[in-house]
Amino acid sequence: MNQSRRLLIVLGVFILLFLIIIGYVVDIQMVEPQKYIAYGASQRERSQVLAADRGSIVDRNGTELAISRPAKSVFVDPKLITDPAAEAAIVAPILGLDVSEVQAKMMMKNRFAYLSRQVSTDVVDQLEAKVKELRATDHPLSGVAFLDEKQRYFPAGLSARSLLGSVNVDNDGISGIESQYANVLTGKPGLLSLERDPKGNTIAVGQRTLTPAVKGDDLKLTLDRSIQFEAERLLADQVSLTKAKGGVAIVTIPSTGEILAMANVVTDPTTGNPVVSSNNLAVTTQYEPGSVMKMITIAGAVDRGQVSPSTVFNLPPTLKVHDAVFGEAEGRGTVDWSVTDILTNSSNIGTIKIAQGLGKDALAGLQRSFGFGESTALNFPNEASGSVLAASKYSGTSLPSIAIGQGIAVTPLQLLLAYNTIANRGIYVPPRLVQSTIDASGSEHPTEIGSTHRVVSASTADTMNIMLRNVVSDGTGRLAAIDGYLAAGKTGTARKPQPGGGYTDKYGITRYQSTFVGFVPAEQPALSVYVMIDEPSVGDYTGGATAAPVFSKLGAFALRRLGISPAATDASRAGAPVDAASMARSTMSTQLIFGDRVRAVTTGAQQVAGPLNAGASVPNTTILQRSVSTR
Repeated sequence: MNQSRRLLIVLGVFILLFLIIIGYVVDIQMVEPQKYIAYGASQRERSQVLAADRGSIVDRNGTELAISRPAKSVFVDPKLITDPAAEAAIVAPILGLDVSEVQAKMMMKNRFAYLSRQVSTDVVDQLEAKVKELRATDHPLSGVAFLDEKQRYFPAGLSARSLLGSVNVDNDGISGIESQYANVLTGKPGLLSLERDPKGNTIAVGQRTLTPAVKGDDLKLTLDRSIQFEAERLLADQVSLTKAKGGVAIVTIPSTGEILAMANVVTDPTTGNPVVSSNNLAVTTQYEPGSVMKMITIAGAVDRGQVSPSTVFNLPPTLKVHDAVFGEAEGRGTVDWSVTDILTNSSNIGTIKIAQGLGKDALAGLQRSFGFGESTALNFPNEASGSVLAASKYSGTSLPSIAIGQGIAVTPLQLLLAYNTIANRGIYVPPRLVQSTIDASGSEHPTEIGSTHRVVSASTADTMNIMLRNVVSDGTGRLAAIDGYLAAGKTGTARKPQPGGGYTDKYGITRYQSTFVGFVPAEQPALSVYVMIDEPSVGDYTGGATAAPVFSKLGAFALRRLGISPAATDASRAGAPVDAASMARSTMSTQLIFGDRVRAVTTGAQQVAGPLNAGASVPNTTILQRSVSTR
């Protein structure tokens, strides 16, 4: 090949290389300039997500129930670790971690790994001191650093935790209100971008952009922290006293449905001591309520004009319906009792006779109208709906059983709302737990209020109100009396269904769930209180003996806390002034019962609630063939 040919080949190669370079330049400058600009920026810029503060949860008075506070997490940059084995041996004991686990993270290929999240202040101080101490040694721990984060903190401790719920380590709500209102409480993360040199140092004159994090909205609840705390305390004391499995207590304002307290207590199987439950049993569990359902049955018959308070029924000791024989909680002979007597003495047979006149279709429909069989407007996570048997599925014994509160399942909250309906003169008012949201500017936005509906007429509700007062003054609920106030309510002592079917456990023992629910002042209902003791095992197990005393104490505390005075007029008696005689009677009943209650505790005997029966022991439930009895 001659020299000219070689020169031409070399020239051609140079031209080709030049054209390639020109092509790259054109591509960089004209075709895809943003691509390369972004690539260059990625080599210099480092971005850090800025965590947003989670919104606070406060009670109706603004008292903090859940807040976010600063916390530090420990992380490692493996590329800055010089001796993983030695440095892991130093760090792991301080963090309370396994050395091999820490060493494995120090040998990872990426630039970031958490060692421990949201550690305590003591641990942070100890680790910072160690880093400072080793700074000039062969193991300076330069790859170990701290990251500022936010940690959820509950100033009230475990109080109301079943309602508030919890968050995970990333501050994501995982239960309770923290989960239900996650979209409201969770803020919007921010972003900080900085230019850094190849060694990771911030370039002082480099570009810097900041998008601030936006804090989540606050939630204001209807709860009153003081009433919540007292409800949990009183409930725990009663669970301990009766050696029960647990209990539930709820306090509301009937006219608005606002929940002032919702306490859930269980007995710790390890220690045997009552503790605040993490499960909101008041809405997530359902049970057969027993005699507290008799009010519903009787209200239906009164509303349809089938009976009045003075209607008299001849009641034998037992009553056979289909293949079951129903008896009373306490044996008696044949009596002629009015409807008021039937409710006051919690008569099974009297209520069944009233239900037979009412009929299954009316009874099932009435229960639905009172709010049973579907979850409430609270929409709390995992809220139970209860179970109401359709009239078409009634068996021969369904009507009498359901009429006295067995064979129907309700949640504690549903039951209290039914009694609120009577307090509200026949209007069902849905419950409220979240009063409002508060945005970053401090503006308050009330939450949506559910719709109300009429269940029974105002006159029917007034009639039931007056009869329920008699339960407290003269019947099974005497221990619910509150000094200086007139209370209305009903007891219930229901057999507890067992997992294997029936009402007796594997040892042949019948377990009970004992309830009292009512409102005060009866003349102008301002508060309603529900109490249920689950499986009391010491002393008298009835609702009148176990749940009613908690109603009395909790109701009295809430009345004082909210500054509610005794009623001056009686809405259920056309606004008539409250006479001094009824107030004196209420006070006298309280004092008499208190004396009997003290005597019962002193002797250790099982007592029947009430000043006239203070020395009598509680008789066993009458069982004939397949008998059903509840009080």
